[in-house]
Amino acid sequence: MKTSNGALSLAVLLISAWLVNTSLPALAATSGHQGDLSHGANNFYRSETLSMQKVTFPNQYKMNVTGNLYLPKDMKAGEKRAAIIVGHPMGAVKEQSAVLYAQQLAERGFVTLAIDLSFWGESEGNPRNAVLPDMYAEDFSAAVDFLGTSEFADRERIGVLGICGSGGFAISAAKIDPRMKAIATVSMYDMGGFSRHLYGKSLTLAQRKQMIAEAAAQRYVEFSGGQTQYTGGTPHEIDENSHPIAKEFYDFYRTPRGEFTPAGSSPELTTHPTLSSNTKFMNFYPFNDIESISPRPLLFVAGDEAHSLEFSQEAYSLAAEPKELYLVKGAGHVDLYDRVKLIPFDKLTQFFTQYL
Repeated sequence: MKTSNGALSLAVLLISAWLVNTSLPALAATSGHQGDLSHGANNFYRSETLSMQKVTFPNQYKMNVTGNLYLPKDMKAGEKRAAIIVGHPMGAVKEQSAVLYAQQLAERGFVTLAIDLSFWGESEGNPRNAVLPDMYAEDFSAAVDFLGTSEFADRERIGVLGICGSGGFAISAAKIDPRMKAIATVSMYDMGGFSRHLYGKSLTLAQRKQMIAEAAAQRYVEFSGGQTQYTGGTPHEIDENSHPIAKEFYDFYRTPRGEFTPAGSSPELTTHPTLSSNTKFMNFYPFNDIESISPRPLLFVAGDEAHSLEFSQEAYSLAAEPKELYLVKGAGHVDLYDRVKLIPFDKLTQFFTQYL
């Protein structure tokens, strides 16, 4: 992406934080845009062969994390199986992509747990939609606590799967939690690197400092009782002139294909982090010391046409063996959220079966 004001505004509008203290745009009607359901897009898939339980457990900071636990119905009493924790894309909730992956892998014999990260979905944390990457990583470790003390998961065979931003959070957690025996990411975003540099390192230092200054100024507003501001996330309106990346995210998050509003939130706020907290990503370096995860294995799955491919490639280059970069031909970033005919579930099953 070229370094220009237009490109900068677009890229930050999508996920990062172009910190402008303005109200969010009005929600666009989605009745005329049902979403591209090609390649088996099925975000709201519901399995008939699994047992699902809503579970809640505390993280180390006594904040309750909520998840959907999936158990294969053929499990016998007292049986313990390999388990996989699944994290959702940044700004999303577990019902968007994570629950689909959790069900598909549970159908293949694993115990799976799709979690809402703190401050999002059904998990605790205020203000809502706050950014705190260390806490997101902690949630993965808390999920290991829960599974490793359960009657149905083998604590020596627990893996993690992070989708989009959760890929970076899972790696961050695994670096300091050796109980995570196998780590996979899909369409990974390094939210730290992206926030500091944007795609292709196109953000200048001066622009970054401006973002930080505006976030800091907003803290005064909120500390004094002023209105919370939100930033980034997915646009609420697109047209024929919108950038392809904007269209890609809109097609999932703003149409019936993947749109989901958790209880207590509103469609106007979904995917949008708080403006004053979003700069926490500036201090997030998930790939530092990634080699220390070895000899535990890492699998990076990405579409070969994904705009986010650079993050999986960088992580792969820095990681130590065993590691693998698996590219899905013809797939973009969001394609791997829900297009079951493109998502390599067999590859993920092979990986977790081999290493758990």
